[in-house]
Amino acid sequence: MIARYTRPAMAAIWSEQQKFNNWLRVELAATAALARAGVVPASAAEVLQQKASFTIERIHEIEAETRHDVLAFTTAVAEAVGPEARWLHYGLTSTDVVDTAQALAITQASELIRTGIVRLRDVLRKRAVEFKNTPTIGRTHGVHAEPTTFGAKLLLWYSEMGRNLKRFNAAAEDLRVGKLSGAVGAFGKLKPAHEAAILSDLNLEPALISTQVLQRDRHAAFITTLAVMASTLDKIALEIRHLQRTEVREAEEFFSKGQKGSSAMPHKRNPITCENICGLARVIRGNAQAALENVALWHERDISHSSAERVIFPDTCILADYLLDKTATLIEKLLVYPERMKKNLESTHGLVFSGQLLVDLAAAGMSREDAYKTVQTHAMDAWENDKNFRELIEGDPNIEKLLGADKVAAAFDVNRQLTNIDEIFDRVLAAG
Repeated sequence: MIARYTRPAMAAIWSEQQKFNNWLRVELAATAALARAGVVPASAAEVLQQKASFTIERIHEIEAETRHDVLAFTTAVAEAVGPEARWLHYGLTSTDVVDTAQALAITQASELIRTGIVRLRDVLRKRAVEFKNTPTIGRTHGVHAEPTTFGAKLLLWYSEMGRNLKRFNAAAEDLRVGKLSGAVGAFGKLKPAHEAAILSDLNLEPALISTQVLQRDRHAAFITTLAVMASTLDKIALEIRHLQRTEVREAEEFFSKGQKGSSAMPHKRNPITCENICGLARVIRGNAQAALENVALWHERDISHSSAERVIFPDTCILADYLLDKTATLIEKLLVYPERMKKNLESTHGLVFSGQLLVDLAAAGMSREDAYKTVQTHAMDAWENDKNFRELIEGDPNIEKLLGADKVAAAFDVNRQLTNIDEIFDRVLAAG
């Protein structure tokens, strides 16, 4: 099912062909490094480099009998090499190859994910600047609160994706490690120097210490980092879903020519991309739970983590790549309606400026308690009796006497609420 969300470059990384290619890459790097160290005959290493190959069909045939994938792989390669194959997999255990090869795949996948994060940030920055000074109503608890700008919404997401990028870079670097330390991590066959030489050729770092496996706290950190990022994408999509509601309609996802929203209702324009993003983010968060469960293994290893990782690593990387692309395209093509924002902002006839009136009255000499009570009384009258809040304030002689007409008018000036938007933008964009 996950295949429908797979983009070609990411699909290739997690294909069975590439998995075995990476296994062979690790095996040949080991043979070459061991040959340089005098452990393996140089002539054997040369033959392996020239002849080592496999077919997936043959690996499957052998695995059907051995029920061991790495043994099936090495046997298939040995058939193509001949006598020198006795130096293949020399001093290694299966997980030396599997864990190190998986690190290669994760490193490759990380490059694509990183590119996706950077692209999304670029799109968010561009559109944030575009709507920097577009007033809109801010909402808390889903209720009108105070004015902000639509650009500020986008800028917040840009900043959050910056934190996601930092976390992702750290998690990806923490998994750019391999291990060739043997069956229990004690280097029973090879030496740490051999491991370092092999991994250097693969552009990987050696784990300072391992058992038969790399410790899965690294893997859990990587998947949970992607889960946090997916939650940001969920957050973005959910906000747009709210803004697309008919009674709000301040923004909506692009609706292409010929697109249909409903089989029964021709008028429908549904936020299907946003809903897709929200739904698939849940899958990544679910995979994070499995990754956390994989940290605790029996003694120096068991394989309870292996079966789960064969699902959660391809699926999580594929989904992260897909969702980043979907979200970037969503923002890039987002339809924004400033006039509707203005209409919604003005729909409560000034209620959203109650906070400004509160501080203005307090600054003019009224106690905060009295100021709050005065403003709230008028606000509740406006809510409950569908009255014009601004007219109630302007008709209150006590307020007019204390503030004067000009200061009352200034309290309802939306631009006064947004005077610091430029500084917010400067601060965020300067941080990168």
